[in-house]
Amino acid sequence: MRVLVVDDAVAYRTIVSRALEGVAGVEVVGVAADGKIALQKVENLHPDLLTLDVEMPSVNGIEVLRRLRASGSDVGVIMLSSFTSEGADVTLDALEMGAFDFVVKPSGGTPEANLEKLRRQLAIRIEAFSRAREISTILRTGGSGTRTALPTSTIAANTGQQGVAGNLASAMDHLAGMQKCEAVTIGISTGGPQALMHMLPQLPANLGVPVLIVQHMPPMFTRSLADDLNGRCALRVYEAADGQPVVPGVILIAPGGRQMKVERQDGATVIRITEDPPENSCRPSVDYLFRSVANVYGGRALAVLMTGMGNDGAAGCRLFHRIGAPILAQNEASCVVFGMPREPIIEGIAKPVPLENMAQEIVRIARHGGLATCK
Repeated sequence: MRVLVVDDAVAYRTIVSRALEGVAGVEVVGVAADGKIALQKVENLHPDLLTLDVEMPSVNGIEVLRRLRASGSDVGVIMLSSFTSEGADVTLDALEMGAFDFVVKPSGGTPEANLEKLRRQLAIRIEAFSRAREISTILRTGGSGTRTALPTSTIAANTGQQGVAGNLASAMDHLAGMQKCEAVTIGISTGGPQALMHMLPQLPANLGVPVLIVQHMPPMFTRSLADDLNGRCALRVYEAADGQPVVPGVILIAPGGRQMKVERQDGATVIRITEDPPENSCRPSVDYLFRSVANVYGGRALAVLMTGMGNDGAAGCRLFHRIGAPILAQNEASCVVFGMPREPIIEGIAKPVPLENMAQEIVRIARHGGLATCK
């Protein structure tokens, strides 16, 4: 993986380069001190990936990304963002424009600790980018090459069913015979802001149920995401607050760095924001939210698992399946990273749905669905 490091601060160019030196399979092919130089080096060095500073004088990171996409370049981009509300807003713009993911510049620790944290964060995202690019190539070329996802024969062996067709039939059976749905809960990670910006504005104002979301993001970034989505959606969108009522027509996003759950209080359902420890190395965690939704709503909730790294949400989906709740999972072809939805689809407990059809499926089940027959 050929990487070009772009940052106007010489200290950070050095730190990022050092961090990347410790990532297996990565070669730093160059550095650039500003956006103009970066664009020239992309043309000359043909990197696979850029680490791109958000805030630079003259040609900033957003402008670099805009020019790359306008030129038709498919070079990957991981944004390096400052831990500020302004940095969060600009980072969301970058994600909407096609950046693969972002990393918040670490601060507050020792230089050694910050370097190691940055190395871990970059390594995870570069591995995910590499897998996503490989899968995208396979899908684009009709299946040539070595596939990273499990082949159909392996899926059949692991589930005891007849491959993908059997899994899909099981998931469809699971959605049959449903009663009223009272809540929608969504888990999402890498590629999530772009997917949510596409999908949530398609939900109508009269959806009739609340929508609860865990998007893996740091503090401040979830507030910026909620504010951005609120300006796009017919439903009202908020970063959730402790004690906030859960009511129809409202989308609540878990605040970054904290856990979110629902509970019953005096006959009403309310949000609880806690400092409980991370689960699956995530806070907020999808599994943490899903458990509480299953406890409060039972089979009268719809679970949706979308693009993202790791397997946060898989255990929650198994719980929903056991209690008879319907489950939708974003299909492989439309995921930025086919991680989180993968296990529920392979296990045959979730119906795979393309991103472009997800809102339609949510509306259908919210209005006509609910309790499902477990298989």
